[in-house]
Amino acid sequence: MEAYAALNQKKPRLKRKKIIRQLKKDYQLWLLALPVIIYFIVFHYLPMYGIQIAFKDFIAMKGITGSPWVGFQHFERFITSYQFKRLILNTLGISFYQLAVGFPAPIILALMLNQTKNLKFKKFVQTVTYAPHFISVVVMAGMIILFLSPTSGVINHLIGGLGFDKVNFMANPGYFKTIYVFSGIWQNAGWGAIIYLAALSAISPSLYEAARIDGANKWHLIRYIDIPSIMPTAVILLIMNVGRIMNVGFQKTFLLQNDLNLASSEIISTYIYKVGLLDAQYSYSAAIGLFNTIINILLLVSVNRISKKVTETSLW
Repeated sequence: MEAYAALNQKKPRLKRKKIIRQLKKDYQLWLLALPVIIYFIVFHYLPMYGIQIAFKDFIAMKGITGSPWVGFQHFERFITSYQFKRLILNTLGISFYQLAVGFPAPIILALMLNQTKNLKFKKFVQTVTYAPHFISVVVMAGMIILFLSPTSGVINHLIGGLGFDKVNFMANPGYFKTIYVFSGIWQNAGWGAIIYLAALSAISPSLYEAARIDGANKWHLIRYIDIPSIMPTAVILLIMNVGRIMNVGFQKTFLLQNDLNLASSEIISTYIYKVGLLDAQYSYSAAIGLFNTIINILLLVSVNRISKKVTETSLW
């Protein structure tokens, strides 16, 4: 028994020594990573202290610790509010629409570019599709509003030229989700394709040569070589996208939002901004934000577990 106890006491010491040796060995890498570690601690972990205001009736004069505790009162208020159903449906509607249409777009673009033999044409397409990613959200929203204007917009000029009535797209709630998603595809599909092109570049050319000898055409190459090769990358990115499915982009939504399309453009992030910053309901907005984050975490863990069982690919 004494020998067993002594062995158990030695284990933590051996583990500490092993960690210290590893740190000394790789200290350059740790120094390189130190700014990023400090950034996450300062801007992501320390602010977690303020999450407790979601369970308090926050009063600025009393501070976080001095404000009275109210428990789940703000969560109940949000879930029972008339806004809850609309906010959830709009947020999930845009997210799933974006996932269903926007997620495959960079994959399809990367597969087509990978099969293109004309290098000049390939570089031209890459440049054209990458460029919109560098346009700021504010400029992008302005361009969308200008292009879709019922009086001076290019789209409505084309519609009028074809003999149809002009459409005020930004005033119709039914068009908002489509405008949001397809403008996002135009802006980000080329940039997202870079990851898949990098995965495709790792495929051995001998696989393509062997397939061509066996009589495979381009469709066969894509189906039996390209798609299986990028599948692990696609699965990881899908898990990450599902993990932030409740986080629809605030800036773009808010900039495209107006009183006429509010029925489909009001999402959780814009609502948090309005009740939290404009109406100064800090505790209520913190509770909504925490609710949103918990849903994302549950989705991330669930999808990751399902992916691990089905495809043996996961984040952890």
